[in-house]
Amino acid sequence: MSASPAVRSLRAAVFAAVCVLLAAAGHGLGTGDVPPLWADGAGFLAVFATGWLLGGRERSLPGIGAAMLATQAGLHVAFSRITTAGSAMHMAHMHGHAVAHTDAMTAHAVAAHVLAALVASWWLRRGEAALWSLLRRAAAFLPGLAAWWRDRPAPLPLPAAGRAPVFAVPPRTLLLRHAVSRRGPPTRIPYAI
Repeated sequence: MSASPAVRSLRAAVFAAVCVLLAAAGHGLGTGDVPPLWADGAGFLAVFATGWLLGGRERSLPGIGAAMLATQAGLHVAFSRITTAGSAMHMAHMHGHAVAHTDAMTAHAVAAHVLAALVASWWLRRGEAALWSLLRRAAAFLPGLAAWWRDRPAPLPLPAAGRAPVFAVPPRTLLLRHAVSRRGPPTRIPYAI
């Protein structure tokens, strides 16, 4: 089932915000040097565009985890280069020489990135499942809503013979039909002797 541009945009914006905030916060905590705001914005736009292209359907936890790990690695490299270039220019201006920076990650930095990406992936997958479940349930009550979240409108269901239309029953009754416990004597079986 494919998603409309509106749903894709919503999902891509959430994914991009989580990725960029996680990478910027981790970079700031790890190096003590927070990436500039324009770098966060550029990272958000790049991740948003990628998330929008990949957001056509519901994603699994491994798919979200792989995308999160790749995004975290890319943002880490980008933020490191940006802050290194800024620090080197600042140091060159102050001391007259550039300071070399190694871009090697320590084992604890890799572990922190992986752990944060896995936790964020689990959280995003739970949100993904909740969103798609909500959209499916809403489309069951309001068939016109399916046109908003799908690429194409859903075909109208054909009425089954001998069955009342779904919307002849009030929505509250539909929501509670599995919660009703009927107790009492059994009903009569209509038969002729």
